[in-house]
Amino acid sequence: MKNRIPFGLFVLSVLCSCDLASPPLPHKVTASVTEAGATSPAASTANIRTAKEILAQKQVPILCYHRIRAFKSTDTRSMKDYIVPVENFKEQMKLLADSGYHTILPDQLFAYLTSGTPIPAKSVMLTFDDSEEEHYTIAANEMKKYGFKGVFFLMTVTMDRPGYMNKSQIKALSDEGNVIACHTWDHHNVKKYQGKDWEIQIEKPTKLLESITGKKIQYFAYPFGLWNHEAIPELKKRGMIAAFQLYAKRDETDPLYTIRRIIVPAMKPETLLKAMHTAFSYN
Repeated sequence: MKNRIPFGLFVLSVLCSCDLASPPLPHKVTASVTEAGATSPAASTANIRTAKEILAQKQVPILCYHRIRAFKSTDTRSMKDYIVPVENFKEQMKLLADSGYHTILPDQLFAYLTSGTPIPAKSVMLTFDDSEEEHYTIAANEMKKYGFKGVFFLMTVTMDRPGYMNKSQIKALSDEGNVIACHTWDHHNVKKYQGKDWEIQIEKPTKLLESITGKKIQYFAYPFGLWNHEAIPELKKRGMIAAFQLYAKRDETDPLYTIRRIIVPAMKPETLLKAMHTAFSYN
């Protein structure tokens, strides 16, 4: 249930993935930005920028992690593209901190994109997909050393199962200032949704995560990074104010629902910084 893109394609995508968008239609979302940078659903859209203006903003590097563990003899080559050994992850976090990076969260990104709210000169977003327990036991603990916060896109089908996060861990991450977000019920491809799939894959998981965290869930990550235009109005209906894909070009009408990320495999920290600089236009 991973985003299966071979490492070779990762490198190619990093080198070739900067957006060159033609003038889009005006974009409006059902949300507003408070003075603190938080978002509020179903509020005035008077100050929300157009899609063209959002696309013109410099992109913030957004990193997507999956497994953080040692390699196993049973790991295939494609599986290794989604595994970052623990020491490698620690080195990556340390270099980000030593290089002056600051983590931001989706509300800050939303405010930056939609109203130009300032963010640190070196901003990065750390995201974690698929509810793996090591995201809580390893990644979150390592991030604390540097005051980093992250976004955890969770499947709910795995909740409380061995190897995956349980409700208490999810609540703790949220209470510590990280963001809990939706990654569907069971990682089903959004392009294949029909009928009640929207309720099963989006509505129910969202309500469950809200009941655990006590906070509104407003952000979504597409399984496999795959999206289509039909999904966007369905996500809007269900309270999502932004959604995250992977390498594809952002949608010219709804860029907030096609925000780009790059998958992080095992790589030297210096290589990661180069990938960030190349794939995103912010730094």
